[in-house]
Amino acid sequence: MQDSIRIGRIGGIPIGINWSVFVVAWLITWSLASFRFPDAYPGHSPSAYWLTGAVTAAIFLTSLLAHELGHSLLARRHGVQVEGITLWLLGGVAKLRSEPTSPQADLRIAAVGPAVSFALGAIFAVFALALGAMGAPELVTGALGWLAFINVLLAVFNLMPAAPLDGGRVLRALVWRRTGNQLRAAITAARAGRAFGYGLVGLGLFGFALGAGIGGLWFVFLGWFLLSAARAEELDATTRGALAGVRVRDVMSPDPLVAPGWLTIDAFLHEHVLQHRFSAFPIEDFEGRLVGLVTLARLKAVPPEQRSTIRVAEVACPLPQVPRGTPDEPLVELLGRMAGCSDRRALVFDGDRLVGIVTPSDVQHALEVAQVRGW
Repeated sequence: MQDSIRIGRIGGIPIGINWSVFVVAWLITWSLASFRFPDAYPGHSPSAYWLTGAVTAAIFLTSLLAHELGHSLLARRHGVQVEGITLWLLGGVAKLRSEPTSPQADLRIAAVGPAVSFALGAIFAVFALALGAMGAPELVTGALGWLAFINVLLAVFNLMPAAPLDGGRVLRALVWRRTGNQLRAAITAARAGRAFGYGLVGLGLFGFALGAGIGGLWFVFLGWFLLSAARAEELDATTRGALAGVRVRDVMSPDPLVAPGWLTIDAFLHEHVLQHRFSAFPIEDFEGRLVGLVTLARLKAVPPEQRSTIRVAEVACPLPQVPRGTPDEPLVELLGRMAGCSDRRALVFDGDRLVGIVTPSDVQHALEVAQVRGW
C-alpha cells in the first residue's frame, strides 16, 4: 500500500487513502443505490437513492477510519510509535513502527478497534430508531440501519481469532500472557490466521460450485488475502526471534561510499557502479551534504537513451524518506522501518555522522548466521 494519497493528519497521525478506496466507495454506492434501497424503500427518485448511497458510503469509510484511529491512539498511549493509517480495498490498516511491550498493552490495542465499531453500530442504531420515531424519511433511517448493521458485522468479523485480524491480535496477547513467550504467541496467531484463510477459500470454492457466483469468489479472495498476510506475519515473527539481541552495528556495512549526486546516470554507472560491488549508494550535493540514496534498481529503471541527461539525484530516494537507525538499536526495530520503504535499505547514523548502511543482503547474512548457531 505504498501508493496512497496523503489527506492530512488526525491527532498527529498521518492519514492516507489507497486508490482502491475509490473502487470500494463506488461499489458500496452502486449496490445501495441500485439494489438495497430501491428494494427496501420503493417510490423514490434515482437521484435520491444515489445521493443517499454516496453519503452512506462516505460515512462507512469514516467508520473504518475511526476503527483504525482507536488502534492508533491507544497504541501511542502505550508508547508504540504509529507510522500512519491507510484506508484501502479491504478496510483500513494502522501501521505501527514497534511492538507493544506487554501482553496487556497488546490486548488493549487489539480490542479497541472492534469496540469502536460496536459503539458506532449502537450509535447508528439509536439514531435510526430515534429518527424513525420522529417521522424522518425512510431512506435516512434505512441508511442509518445499514450503517449500524455493517459496523457490528465488521466488529464481529474482526474478532475472529486469526491474524492479521484484531481477534488474532487478541489471541496473540492471551497466549503471550499465558506462556510469557511473545514469539510463540505471534506464531500461534499467525498459524490460526492461515487455518482461517484456508477455511474461507474452501467455503468460497464450495459456494461458487453451488452457484453462489461473485459471493463465493469474494470469500476466495478474502481467504487468499488473509492466508498471505498470516504467512507474512509468521515469517516476520520467526525473523524477529532469530534476530533477537542483534544490534544494528552487528550487521551493517560500515563506512558506505558516498557518491556525487550531480553526475549523470551514465557517468555514475562508469565511475562508481562498475568500480564497486555495491547495490546502493548514499549521494551528496556540491556542498558535501547528504541528500539521498540511490539503488541499482532505480538506475536501471531509467531508459538507456535518457541516462546521459538525467542526474542521479533526480532518481534517488530523498534523504527524509530513507529509513535511518543508530548503531546500538535492536535490528528488529530498524527492520520495521525498512519494511515500509520500497528500497528496503536504511542508513545508520551516530549523531549526525553517517557510519553504515543496512541492506537486504546484510539482514539475510544475519539470519543465516542465526541458523548456523542453531536458533
